[in-house]
Amino acid sequence: MNLPIRELSRAERPALVEHFLQLGWHDRRLRFGTPLSDHAVREYAERIDFAHDAVFAIADEELHLFGVAHLARAVWHAELGISVLEGHRGGGIGGALLARAHLHARNWGVHALLMHCLTENAAMMRLARRQAMDIVTQAGEADAWLRLPPADAASHFGAMFAQRVALFDHALKSQLAATRRLAAALTSGTASRDRGR
Repeated sequence: MNLPIRELSRAERPALVEHFLQLGWHDRRLRFGTPLSDHAVREYAERIDFAHDAVFAIADEELHLFGVAHLARAVWHAELGISVLEGHRGGGIGGALLARAHLHARNWGVHALLMHCLTENAAMMRLARRQAMDIVTQAGEADAWLRLPPADAASHFGAMFAQRVALFDHALKSQLAATRRLAAALTSGTASRDRGR
């Protein structure tokens, strides 16, 4: 699936918080392992170190994030968490985010990718099985491991190309969203003047 998946910067933390807050109680439980409160969600997002970790996202036409992957780097592996908003699921978004994170983790030089989730998280378990990840389950939780090949020229070029495409897509969406807001403001202003006559 060729979706424009962009790596976010720390300046986009508010959009990330907004995404997480849109997850319902059950979805928060599946994403974080526990149904976090709004306050705890904000604290989680504030703790993300954008200089050390990587956050990837897919946005709609209004630049709202509907698919997010947080890739946290450890010494020998990277841990991945994925969330996709309801209404956008079932279209391969999780798989696309996993593929983008896989490429990035390879380029970090880590040896494996880990996805930790509840065993009842059917979407993540399906994703792990599709990728032929090694899955270890215990007490209602699962660790899915994927061994990563070393980085090479293709993986570095692939990551750079994916980011450039996503930045171009973001710039186009930003311009179109600004144009729509301006048109709405002009239309609203004209309608107000007409009512005042």
